[in-house]
Amino acid sequence: MVSTKRKPMSEINVVPYIDVMLVLLVIFMATAPLLTQGVIVDLPEAASEPVPQDQQDPLVISMNSDGAIFLNIGLDQKGQKGSRVTIFSLSEQAGKILRERSDLPVYVRADQKLQYGSVVEIMTVLQKAGAKSVGLITEPPDLK
Repeated sequence: MVSTKRKPMSEINVVPYIDVMLVLLVIFMATAPLLTQGVIVDLPEAASEPVPQDQQDPLVISMNSDGAIFLNIGLDQKGQKGSRVTIFSLSEQAGKILRERSDLPVYVRADQKLQYGSVVEIMTVLQKAGAKSVGLITEPPDLK
């Protein structure tokens, strides 16, 4: 009887790990576009000066066409939905933020299909919460 001793294998078989990583990569690539959500707002077009990019992140209130209100800090919110608030809780939440940072710029992104009174109501709530001024965000007009 000849005894054959096997030498211990010092290599790791990485092929199964590569397969798992490729599957995960495909899953992440497929789900990433689905995770980008935002408030769909059809902004009115107007020729105006762009918001300065060197200022601190402003407080942005977005209102979509059905009147839902979203509160977010920062302009670059393409994929961010912000936190949904009611008009009653907007005063409290915006007030807390503005008490901490009184010089914070405040902007309203409102859908052009909304009634003017709804936008004015939001602006009034923001001013009562402590906003020194409230700006309106618009889209630049199409120059064709």
